[in-house]
Amino acid sequence: MEENIQPINPVAFSLGPIDVHWYGIIIGVGIALALVLAIREGDRRGIHKDTFPDLMLWAIPIAIISARIYYVVFEWDYYAQNPGDIIKIWNGGIAIHGALIGSVITAYVFCKKRNISFWKIADIAAPSIILGQAIGRWGNFINQEAHGGEVSRAFLENLFLPEFIINQMYINGAYYHPTFLYESLWNFAGVLLLIGLRYVNLRRGEIFLSYVIWYSIGRFFV
Repeated sequence: MEENIQPINPVAFSLGPIDVHWYGIIIGVGIALALVLAIREGDRRGIHKDTFPDLMLWAIPIAIISARIYYVVFEWDYYAQNPGDIIKIWNGGIAIHGALIGSVITAYVFCKKRNISFWKIADIAAPSIILGQAIGRWGNFINQEAHGGEVSRAFLENLFLPEFIINQMYINGAYYHPTFLYESLWNFAGVLLLIGLRYVNLRRGEIFLSYVIWYSIGRFFV
């Protein structure tokens, strides 16, 4: 039976010769929802509605490039032998740490140019960032990557997971921990936490730093 399990097709649909992957669609949805959340909170706190879209125009491409560079550097043994694969981000392989480094640097420079408090922008954006990460992990699910160690099917069934998740965790003849799911749920909880902290009397920058702490704890254990 297990040999007949078919993984989810990573290609959502094709436009002529161009394959549109679920990975890109999911990342795009995450970015869009994160942007809406940031714009709404920014407007409430006196930030012009165009600020975050303008920032994203710079931050998104820089974050993607820096995320890919970060991933390639730590997988250099493979890419040194396959340099043509370096640009193939549609096959997966972007590191969130690289994206965060690139986007934070971009945001800092952007805020300096616009004469806006970087920490205020960071606090507003923190729930949006972790929301995007929570959604984006499902792109890893589709690509059958970022999973944990080997487990049994019975273990996964005891977690009361839907059948489609269990089947997608069957990779090359074995089942694996759905670590994408663990982190996604942790991040969704982080969204609620950070939104709640908006109503606590914190100093500027502390919501963003709370995001860093919350996300780091989750990553450590996962």
